[in-house]
Amino acid sequence: MAGDVSGGGRAITVDVWSDIMCPFCYMGDTLLAQAIERFPHASAVSVRHHSYQLMPELSRDRPVDLIDLLVEQRGYPRDRVESMHAGITERAESLGLDYRLDRAVTVNSRDAHRLSYFAATGGLQNEMVHRLFRAYFTDGLNIADHSALADMAAEIGLDRDEALEALKSGRHDDDVEADLRQARELGISGVPFFVLDGKYAVSGAQDADVFLKALDTAWGGD
Repeated sequence: MAGDVSGGGRAITVDVWSDIMCPFCYMGDTLLAQAIERFPHASAVSVRHHSYQLMPELSRDRPVDLIDLLVEQRGYPRDRVESMHAGITERAESLGLDYRLDRAVTVNSRDAHRLSYFAATGGLQNEMVHRLFRAYFTDGLNIADHSALADMAAEIGLDRDEALEALKSGRHDDDVEADLRQARELGISGVPFFVLDGKYAVSGAQDADVFLKALDTAWGGD
């Protein structure tokens, strides 16, 4: 991140609620990063990721093709789904993201969120979340498969065996549950959702200018 810290040790924490399978969450995370790069006090900003599940009813064990889920299970017309995906893919491309939604397989995302918390213990949560997004939206990987998740953890520098043990043991499930509970308490009904300094909220994958303005407001706040 560019920028210097000034203001007597002032710091800003951005809390982000998102789901790995949410296309706008990956975009929102990218737009936030762009804003932070432009922020004069970028090195004073830290980002914490929190869990949210758009489809908690999905199985961990039975991955379903995203298009099939929307068409066959949710009843959307196929041409509408294809048009929607084309628009999403085009916006993602404008941000430098490679969305291949024809590869995406939907599963329960809870274990991916637990892995995010495991990575946080090693100071690599942001890297883990970015890898999970890419796994789902570009690589077409099953983000509930423990072996695939452990491989991703190893890719970013974490111990694969420790990651696998954490996944198998249910570690960090309480952290995920706490995030979901806090989201309900805050009235969060859609993601991505960003809270800056505990009091300034931004909802959705807004333009980088919106995030930059929010950072400026948070920096100047009491």
